[in-house]
Amino acid sequence: MDAELADRIAALEARVAALEDRHGEHQAEPAASPGGLVGYHGELTEPLELSWAITITPGPMLAFEDGPRVEVLAALSSTARVALVRTLAEKGAQTAPALQEAADLGSPGQLYHHLKALTGAGIVEQDKRGSYRLRPTATIPVLVLLTAASDVAGQLKNLSVRPDRG
Repeated sequence: MDAELADRIAALEARVAALEDRHGEHQAEPAASPGGLVGYHGELTEPLELSWAITITPGPMLAFEDGPRVEVLAALSSTARVALVRTLAEKGAQTAPALQEAADLGSPGQLYHHLKALTGAGIVEQDKRGSYRLRPTATIPVLVLLTAASDVAGQLKNLSVRPDRG
């Protein structure tokens, strides 16, 4: 970045800070955050064709409100819910009875309890025919979450294709 552009950005930041002070909105400087990039991508062909890629610097990602992301993580914090997600990822849209059987749930009430958490978090949706499916825009991110959890748990260490660890 050239010096003139850096000066212009610094001047704009100072003006914004002054405006925020006038309106009583100025907050303390945020703590230093890690530099670099975090990202993921994925492409699926079955049961539907999807492509997704995200790259973000850690600072803004760490500054997001925790509530919504914790809701997603909590929705995936049960073996029954992961079984439901796995079934939908592998087979596509499924009826409630098929999901109940796939997740080995004893009653429709148990199924709907888990589906409520998954739908509330935006992971699963009900289609027009009454079947449940992974929300298309959530499919690859949820598979990435499950892959990352598998990596943290050490489950990927014996794969013949190793993740790039830089």
